[in-house]
Amino acid sequence: MGAKDNAAVIQLFDLLESRYALRVIWALSDGHPQTFRLLQDSVGGVTPNTLNTRLKELRAARLVDHTGDGYRLTSAGADLARRMHDVQLFASKWSSQQARAAAAQANGAVQASA
Repeated sequence: MGAKDNAAVIQLFDLLESRYALRVIWALSDGHPQTFRLLQDSVGGVTPNTLNTRLKELRAARLVDHTGDGYRLTSAGADLARRMHDVQLFASKWSSQQARAAAAQANGAVQASA
């Protein structure tokens, strides 16, 4: 991966690290357009000002668009959401491994103290 590719990754991560950006993309990943109010409910806990800011940033990045029906992912946004699904699969597997390791460690500690 070259410097240009690294810069692109950093630029994307900077955008996605913004509060609620990933939640907005995730909420729109089902392909159904959402009004501002519905999206606010879907994201949960976001103020109207913050949601408006995130939507402006995501629209400027061409990941989200607004149509007469509401907000929806662009083709690039949908591609990103599909890739986020892979992260979700990884996270589920990783979480299960973490839980098993913690249980084994706790079980070992109980046996050691007995």
